[in-house]
Amino acid sequence: MKKLEIVIRHSCLYAVKAALLELGVRGMTTYEVKGFGRQGGHRESYRGKEILVDFSAKLKVEIILEDSMVEPVIKAVCDTAVTGAVGDGKIFVLPLEDVIRIRTRERGEEAL
Repeated sequence: MKKLEIVIRHSCLYAVKAALLELGVRGMTTYEVKGFGRQGGHRESYRGKEILVDFSAKLKVEIILEDSMVEPVIKAVCDTAVTGAVGDGKIFVLPLEDVIRIRTRERGEEAL
């Protein structure tokens, strides 16, 4: 099993969700996050003063998957979340040791 942590633009969420549902992904968790990458931010004018905006608002989507679903999900996210501009996001793939469904105590892939 793998855990995917996907950081995307807010505007891409519903396209990504639709693509994942089409693949059979049965659940996800989303978080409002802020961060910056290589670009380090940008300058904006506010009330006549120039300020550095160094954190961009993004969404973090977490998904737990069987190993066989990882590559199709990565492709779907990359195809739907791309704008071609700096800040499209990242996908982190992490190994997952175990999952337990609290209600039934099922473990592993049965708990997904």
